[in-house]
Amino acid sequence: MIIIGEKINGAIPVVKKAIEERDAEFIRERAVKQAEAGADFIDVCASTAPDKEVETLKWLIEIVQGAVDTPVCIDSPNPMFIKEVLPIINKPGMINSVNLEKVEGSDKDKCDVIFPLMKDNEWQVIALTCDSVNGTPRDVPTRVEISKKIIEKAAGYGITPDRIHIDPLVMALSTDNNSLLNFVKAMKEVKAIYPTVKFTSGLSNISFGMPSRKIINQNFMTLAIYEGMDSAIMDPLNKEIMGAIYATEALLGRDRHTRKYNTAVRKGRI
Repeated sequence: MIIIGEKINGAIPVVKKAIEERDAEFIRERAVKQAEAGADFIDVCASTAPDKEVETLKWLIEIVQGAVDTPVCIDSPNPMFIKEVLPIINKPGMINSVNLEKVEGSDKDKCDVIFPLMKDNEWQVIALTCDSVNGTPRDVPTRVEISKKIIEKAAGYGITPDRIHIDPLVMALSTDNNSLLNFVKAMKEVKAIYPTVKFTSGLSNISFGMPSRKIINQNFMTLAIYEGMDSAIMDPLNKEIMGAIYATEALLGRDRHTRKYNTAVRKGRI
């Protein structure tokens, strides 16, 4: 299971405050704690005004890279901003994200901007199943069709499916009783065509509007891993969720001699 740590995001009030005050130590500590907890990537999202986003992203990335060796997941809704900050990143990580929506003022979609930057390197990418025609679709067939278009477009740049993490934008359970079931169905249909493609989710989306959200998140994680989910954007400091991941992988025979589970317990990660 690939863990994308979500705790450096300007949408989080304490992170927003740290950005405004240029509190580098606060950001550094968040990066270190996520890396120590087992994050495979550190997501970095400014969530600031557009005229300040590039500057803020560069500041955050430099702090994270100076604090940990964990690869960066660069997170921005604007692909032009991602293009601008990519040169300062010291090793391939992950881009969050692309989709088939048109870039404002252009006839290109976000894939057209990002995929050329991923040619001939090892960058990975999160791909959202939305476009300019359907918006964010709720139905499985449209999600599958958008996934296929993105994967085929990526192939034109030599980007193999194993470098793509499809995010079918799981709906909140409070608005869609079949949210998990539709997530799994879309994932299975796409993986039947492209067996090496990865699937991910913003873990907390499933529980939006529900009481005791941690219970929903934890059980979604367990079921989704069983069905084939490969990664998640989540809080690696949440010991209950991390415990569910390590236990599920051990129970599914993916943890030889339960070494990862035992190590996680010994290091206090769960």
